[in-house]
Amino acid sequence: MKHDNILITGASSGLGRALAQTLARPGRTLWLGGRNTARLEETARSCVGRGAAIHLKTCDVTDHAAMADWVHGTNGLDMVLACAGITGGTRKPQGPDAPPTEPEAQIRRIFATDLTGVLNTVLPALELMQSQPRAADGMRGRICAISSVAGLVSFPGTPSYSAAKAAVDRFMVATGGNAKKAGILLSSVVCGFLDTPMVVGNTFRMPGLTQTPNACRRILRGLARNELSLIHISEPTRH
Repeated sequence: MKHDNILITGASSGLGRALAQTLARPGRTLWLGGRNTARLEETARSCVGRGAAIHLKTCDVTDHAAMADWVHGTNGLDMVLACAGITGGTRKPQGPDAPPTEPEAQIRRIFATDLTGVLNTVLPALELMQSQPRAADGMRGRICAISSVAGLVSFPGTPSYSAAKAAVDRFMVATGGNAKKAGILLSSVVCGFLDTPMVVGNTFRMPGLTQTPNACRRILRGLARNELSLIHISEPTRH
């Protein structure tokens, strides 16, 4: 499958930026989206230096209409990487008998970004790719969403993040079988802890913390093998 035109959300930081830089090369066009214009432009300069053609879009994945317009405005994509995401944990108990809780605003913001934001990326991409002709290998395109090991084990400290990522993983895998019949490959990447700005504020132990370049290589190897669900993007825990 050719990968000449690739769209990446969350490209202004973390895994999205690293994947953009890894994929940048002559003859390839990258459509890069993110909320922070200055950081997105930094990613673009790095990718241009590697020979790629770049189109930037400052946008929030929670904006359904803007995301649909952006995806369809590309006029054709070979691969979509839904990397945009946020996280957050519980707050300390407010009383001796009170449990740790998440603020309602945080819960809604995480679901809006990590779940609805993925759907706002994946659904228009599916529509776009369904209208594309099949290539010689019978495929029309590939869509990959970033999930998390938190969606498999349900960390008590990050309940909303865990739930949103679990939903993303199950949606991509469950939808993947039917999408493949239409010539579109769907993949869910179940990551462990990655050394990105998202985890900088974590004060707890993060077993299997993986350097982002290593994660990029593993993700792209898995996609090259056409894997439906890529599990455990993390380093072995050392005792």
